[in-house]
Amino acid sequence: MTTALLPTTNRTLADLLAAEQRTSRLPSVVAGLVRDGELVWTGAAGTTGVDAGPGAETQYRVGSITKTFVAAAVLRLVEDGLVALEDPVRAHLTELDAAGVGRVTVGQLLGQAGGVQAETDGPWWERTAGGGWETLLPLLGASALRHRPGTRFHYSNVGFGVLGELVGRVRGEDWRTVVQAQFLDPLGMARTTMRPQQPAARGLAVHPWADVVLAEPEHDGGAMAPAGQIWSTVADLARWATVVAGTSEVLRRSTVEGMWEPQSVDDARDGAWTSGYGLGLQVWNTAGRRHAGHSGSMPGFVAMLRVDVATGDGVVALTNSTTGFGDLPARLLATMTDAEPHRPTPWVPHDVPADALELVGPWYWGPAPLLVRATPDGLTLAGMQGRGRGSRFVRAGDGLWRGLDDYYAGELLRPVRTPEGVLSHLDLASFRLTRTPYDPAADVPGGVDARGWTPLS
Repeated sequence: MTTALLPTTNRTLADLLAAEQRTSRLPSVVAGLVRDGELVWTGAAGTTGVDAGPGAETQYRVGSITKTFVAAAVLRLVEDGLVALEDPVRAHLTELDAAGVGRVTVGQLLGQAGGVQAETDGPWWERTAGGGWETLLPLLGASALRHRPGTRFHYSNVGFGVLGELVGRVRGEDWRTVVQAQFLDPLGMARTTMRPQQPAARGLAVHPWADVVLAEPEHDGGAMAPAGQIWSTVADLARWATVVAGTSEVLRRSTVEGMWEPQSVDDARDGAWTSGYGLGLQVWNTAGRRHAGHSGSMPGFVAMLRVDVATGDGVVALTNSTTGFGDLPARLLATMTDAEPHRPTPWVPHDVPADALELVGPWYWGPAPLLVRATPDGLTLAGMQGRGRGSRFVRAGDGLWRGLDDYYAGELLRPVRTPEGVLSHLDLASFRLTRTPYDPAADVPGGVDARGWTPLS
């Protein structure tokens, strides 16, 4: 059970929110923090422009957070074997030009690596009512490709319009209906809708040099709706944060872990990536910690959903201002993490099968010492002197172990035995790991110098 945050933490968070509302001149701002799958703190400041004050159940337009729902629907198609990430989208939308967007793969579109143009050629789609698929289709020829698919990060709202149509076409019903049935209803997200339902904040622009506001338009984006249509609340997005954290049953854990993996990185500014894009999720590299989620903006609104993938802690923040709130969400999440870090889980013994127990302990990759440990899920391999390639491993059948991450992700570890059945060495992606450095009895490729270890001469 989650313990409520301390009064001092609550006060600090409320002060941060109030200060941001004033400094950034936000008509209203609401935020919430998630821990262990529960909404443990909410705060609000300002006015929504309607009678009700802002709160955790007030709707705001969440913009591109919509993309995370569309991506989840695509990945459910992958889970069900109806679509593959390697499929060109033309395999499912046959009317697409094979020389244009039709040749981009589903995975490239999800990862913002398809090279597809960012916006439509027509009127500013975020401020004008959209037409159906027939209005978007003529824009998807060869001229829509701004970059060679798969070569670089290029954020595309148009690409998610295509993905929304793909979901609807394969499922045989509108993508909105699919998202409702697969995610919103099972998660109890009753306040997440395609158009605003009261109480809902009014979208506003704040004049840059005067304390006055201007109402922004609200509309149905039509074929572009998958890029930014949804309205939601802090309370509902806290439920969606459990999906992004990989702790919900509506998507397999392995599917969500794939969403976290960067498909493209945004290194245009300084050459060192701090943000990128997974499969339908933004990913951030923050001081060595991996965060995943999505920002969102539409005229009159800015939103953020962000989760620390190591702990599951998350933040949701919503405002009804076109210009938004800067790094407030990250600061709120860091404040909770710093003030109230997770308590370590108690150590308890667990069963270790005999074939795994046989593999634990020191091994050597040439002269480099490595350590294999048993975990409840499998094995880990790590360097013993701060160097060396490592990975987690799980069973792959027939006595094999498959790497999950780092250098050996997807590679096989195979215990090798003598004719008498004695463990001789480990074969890891053709490398020999031996119980002593360059064990001459372990069939080390290239052989071992018969003189053995000697002083330099």
